[in-house]
Amino acid sequence: MNLHKEGYRIIAWSFLIIMAFNLLLHQYVEIYWLKWSLTMLSMILFMLIVYFFRFPARYVLTQPDEVVAPVDGKVVVIEEVFEPEFFKDKRLQISIFMSPLNVHATRYPVSGKVIYSKYYKGKHLVAWHPKSSELNERTTIVVDNPVIGPVLFRQIAGAVARRIENYSVVGKEVEQGADAGFIKFGSRVDVFLPLGTEVYVIMGDKTRGGETIIAKCPKLKN
Repeated sequence: MNLHKEGYRIIAWSFLIIMAFNLLLHQYVEIYWLKWSLTMLSMILFMLIVYFFRFPARYVLTQPDEVVAPVDGKVVVIEEVFEPEFFKDKRLQISIFMSPLNVHATRYPVSGKVIYSKYYKGKHLVAWHPKSSELNERTTIVVDNPVIGPVLFRQIAGAVARRIENYSVVGKEVEQGADAGFIKFGSRVDVFLPLGTEVYVIMGDKTRGGETIIAKCPKLKN
């Protein structure tokens, strides 16, 4: 199983703490069933931490005007909205909610050049709250694709998520499906696409980041 680089330090520290805990446990606790129950619980906890930071290889062959899901999760929003931060006009919003059991790596939905990348400190409303896209801790990234134009996606922290890692740097050329960052524990990602986009998913659909094609956008006019 491939692990995301954001997990290396946490996994190493977790291993050391759990090992120290078990050494003390077996040295000072004499009740047999309690000692081994706590040992098993600590090992399960460690396996869950490792599982959370998994980073499976993903690849899908797309057309130049198709958009892939940036994360694993469930589609919770498909609607036309006014996007006030970058476009300042109406866009089609597709939002994907990630539970703590989903892969939490974020991938680029399209290829192109990063033209905008900004972090906002904010609240920690539950990730499916309608206002979480505007009020929660978040990052906004815009990738300018030569075929369909700029695509905005937003990493949003949830009630549990407390840290967002964003690898996007303005001017950087990025590839669709490549590693764009990581959100630690339960969260959501919004994607903003041009009006007239053909949507390939419906509410409640499960997505796989970097693999599920969620939409086909209108091509730029020459």
